[in-house]
Amino acid sequence: MSKDLIARLDDKLRNTRENFDSIPVIDVAPLLDGSDKMGVARQIRWALSNAGFMYVKNHGVTQGFVDEVFDVTRRFFEMPMADKMALHVSRSDVALRGYIEPFGENTDPGKTRDLKECFDIGPERTALEGPFFGPNQWPATLPEFQKLVYGYHEKMVTLSRQLLRGIALSLDLHETFFEGIMTDPISIQRLLHYPPQNGHADKDIIGIGAHTDYGNLTILAQDDVGGLQVMNREGNWVDGTPIRGAFVINIGDLIQKLTNDVYLANMHRVINTSGRERYSIPFFIDADFNAVIAPLPSCVTEANPQRYPPVTCGSHKFGRFVASYAHLQAPAA
Repeated sequence: MSKDLIARLDDKLRNTRENFDSIPVIDVAPLLDGSDKMGVARQIRWALSNAGFMYVKNHGVTQGFVDEVFDVTRRFFEMPMADKMALHVSRSDVALRGYIEPFGENTDPGKTRDLKECFDIGPERTALEGPFFGPNQWPATLPEFQKLVYGYHEKMVTLSRQLLRGIALSLDLHETFFEGIMTDPISIQRLLHYPPQNGHADKDIIGIGAHTDYGNLTILAQDDVGGLQVMNREGNWVDGTPIRGAFVINIGDLIQKLTNDVYLANMHRVINTSGRERYSIPFFIDADFNAVIAPLPSCVTEANPQRYPPVTCGSHKFGRFVASYAHLQAPAA
């Protein structure tokens, strides 16, 4: 493990976190049905304080529907490159909707190149409104694609709001806390394809370079190939082994800022050395573009003084994307 990555893990409270060698699994049914919200909230607090990641099961989204979305995802990425490039993300300007070719986005710029291809959508709009909000692009040759992928996006919006209620309770806040900053939140539904890296994986070219997520919450559906790795307190990579029927949940930079480092937006990466094609379906939800995120008073103490100035959700997130997308760095952008 490089000293550079260890330094990036050092979030000031690192020494207070418990180590982990597997990502905790949480049954969220008692949160969703109301039978034991606080019991689930206590499990969420441990997971997000120490790992920044958790699996959730009994989340209410059927595996059959998830399988359908994976099937149409595979078929999309099997389309000819010319057809995919006709939907290129640069055509959507700052809305950031569409296809991203291999090496077209790099999450750890200057250190690794991302061997992946992506397709992104978000809340449907009729015209470009600004960063993250504009019309989606849809492939004409896969008529069922739009219904399935946008339907999945809508189910993830609902689930993310339910999980954020549990996160609010885990912080001793009212369970509706996040609703006040999520009247029209930024959300991105992403489809991902990772070609296999056979033999030794070059440290400069991996599926996704080591990074933290940018916003509030990520819900990840994985196929059975594996490749996700999460860093523990000692700087060792822990496998995020796929569990059928469960989603992987992690928090992003904005929740770490909100909790003043009490909760951890943890480093993670993807390396696909399975010899097989890998597909995953991450969903990202944040807050309203102009929502102000600042450390909660309850997370600021004499032992843990305020570590972050207030930021607006949209400007923080868009700044991270500018560093990753070539078309946003061009003079015309």
